[in-house]
Amino acid sequence: MGQLDGKTAVVTGGSSGIGLATAKRFIEEGARVFIVGRRQAQLDAAVTSLGDRAAGIQADVSNLDDLDRVFETVRNEAGRVDTLFANAGGGSGVVAIDDITVGMYEKVFGANVRGTLFTVQKALPLMSDGGSIVITGSTSASRGHIGFGVYSASKAAVRQLTRVWAAELAPRGIRVNTITPGPTDTPGIRGIAGGDPVREQALLAGMAAKIPLGRMGTPAEVANAVLFLASDQASFMTGAEVFVDGGDAQVLK
Repeated sequence: MGQLDGKTAVVTGGSSGIGLATAKRFIEEGARVFIVGRRQAQLDAAVTSLGDRAAGIQADVSNLDDLDRVFETVRNEAGRVDTLFANAGGGSGVVAIDDITVGMYEKVFGANVRGTLFTVQKALPLMSDGGSIVITGSTSASRGHIGFGVYSASKAAVRQLTRVWAAELAPRGIRVNTITPGPTDTPGIRGIAGGDPVREQALLAGMAAKIPLGRMGTPAEVANAVLFLASDQASFMTGAEVFVDGGDAQVLK
């Protein structure tokens, strides 16, 4: 018997990395999963890899019309949402304060704050009482990384939204928690190197060297923690932040 048998889950940013790994874990535990992604080809490939318990919906979470279409599709095909993993987001790379533009700010806050906020808001009419919402944070919101001001501020905002929503939704028994990955070996991280294999390996090695456990995390390791928060094993947890970071934000090295 799976931990999510008979449940319907929605995973945004679900076509690669942590989102895709989490969708896979949800399905392994019995859920039917709708994954949301911006790139149709990547989304189609993800659905194929996940099998017949997965469905893909192409959408940009910063676009409210797209979100309306996402949850209308879920309503028509499943009728409800038991678990929401609001994972979609993005950054702008390393940008010092003198170089921040309005466009960068709007892109990052649009995806990470606006997108997360309205994903949750538009899912709620379909959410079952006693359901679970998990939101992706970032260790950068706990530290002062040079060049990550806009990104880390957006993730700090999301962390605070989690606390408020946990209080607001408690009467319905809906739990809201933040999952906070540390440096994780995902296509997004590797993409920072711009496709240069030598630079990519140097990037990964440099990140791993700063982590107390001496390596980067994997999407599957983060997905296991998301599953815990989504399942009844975390039935007395809400408003919490769970770090899956190899000690990155917790231990000096």
